[in-house]
Amino acid sequence: MVAKPADMFDRDVEWRALIGFATDTEPGATLGVVSGRRRQGKTYLLAALCHALGGFYFGATEATDAESLRRFGDALTAHVSPDVPFHFHDWAEAIDAVLALGRDRPVPVVIDEFPYLARNNPEIPSLIQAALRPLREQRTRSRTRLLLCGSSMGFMGRLLAGNAPLRGRAGLELVIRPLEFPLAADFWDIADPTLAIKVNAVVGGTPAYRREFARNDSPADATDFDDWIVRTVLNPQSPMFREARYLLTEEVDARDTALYTSVLAAVANGNATRGGIANFIGRKASDLSHPISVLEDAALLYRDADVFRANRTTYRVAEPLIRFYHAIMRPVWEQLERPGSGDRVWQASRERFRSKVLGPHFEQLCRDWSLHHAPPELFGGLPARVGHGVVTDQAARTGYEVDVAVIGIGDGGRPPLLAVGEAKWGETMGIAHLERLRHIRDLIEHSGKYDTTGTRLLHFTTAGFSDSLRTEAGNADDIALITPQDLYRHR
Repeated sequence: MVAKPADMFDRDVEWRALIGFATDTEPGATLGVVSGRRRQGKTYLLAALCHALGGFYFGATEATDAESLRRFGDALTAHVSPDVPFHFHDWAEAIDAVLALGRDRPVPVVIDEFPYLARNNPEIPSLIQAALRPLREQRTRSRTRLLLCGSSMGFMGRLLAGNAPLRGRAGLELVIRPLEFPLAADFWDIADPTLAIKVNAVVGGTPAYRREFARNDSPADATDFDDWIVRTVLNPQSPMFREARYLLTEEVDARDTALYTSVLAAVANGNATRGGIANFIGRKASDLSHPISVLEDAALLYRDADVFRANRTTYRVAEPLIRFYHAIMRPVWEQLERPGSGDRVWQASRERFRSKVLGPHFEQLCRDWSLHHAPPELFGGLPARVGHGVVTDQAARTGYEVDVAVIGIGDGGRPPLLAVGEAKWGETMGIAHLERLRHIRDLIEHSGKYDTTGTRLLHFTTAGFSDSLRTEAGNADDIALITPQDLYRHR
């Protein structure tokens, strides 16, 4: 195993996957696809791979096809130092030239920001397909490990899908995702779990936001959080200030950015259903299929199906910084652009931050923890799915919101409901919360959809529990009290 660069935080799984692909000694050139939204460290990871293994790295830019082909030839000339510089007539020649790099040994070849090339020359994926066809001599004699990388999630997702030319050609498909919340706390060097949740609700797990954008400025402690918000995200001199506005426009598939921005604003302000989005932006619900699909493909919007009602879907903004921007910054953008206004705006926005940003984010972290990080013994079975939903009480003609619903594997019968839970930011939980969850469990059992025999009742809060609830939990195996310290215990 080639050693990972000392200054690379985490990414152990991704590094092993790339090293394994790039050093595979089997004969025949192979293709890999690496994707992920901007600022996640893809370029650093792939450049480090090429540096470690003597590979060739090319970063595409927004340029004409002819200029890109010329730049590619110049870069390959600088890498190989041939007797005669490369001057390619077309991309077919260029692709064969990189296949020739792998005649003597496995060698990684990275084309970063590949969508820029393919947008100006849509034939390039087909040319790669033709170059890598079985039994072609240039392929069979080569051990080039060609890696196509891109930040356009919509484009990269379609590269290997359906009838795309490269479908079935890739030996690696790697998505570089934001750091999960426990790792993000370590990355930001935050020991206080409650503070870590607050920071994560603003910047998520994107590595560049600390190192490049905030210049390693992390809140010193809980009392520094407000000042940190003002001097980074709400500071017009900070790159973080306009980042949320740029994220959408940098998605190459996004054309009508005004419509997409309004959809994201609707969801960030609590309009999570298609009808709610339509009312917020003044469009018909039937007009939203395309913009919602584009935002989903770009990994900026997530679709969450109600686990209790199959025909009800809600949406949530995937990028915390975008949600923070639409909930806090966009309504008062003109004020924020004036230097020195950040503190005044933040003082007036903290309650909105708690209700529109922090509360929903905490609920999602509780769901993520239940699916990926909870101790195995908590549920007595492997979670197959964790979501949220609404349970209807027909007799009372009302519905109950369930923040966390943990579903197990059905094995042919009714799927087991391993747990239902409630998540509260800044609210002490007591017996009333327990009785509410018990009533919800009874309603689900009466519906007949899930087996509630072993359903546990989860209570998530940042403000602690009443003595009576603690006593009840101490005497019952089906009650779990979960604090921020528990969420970060195994990081």
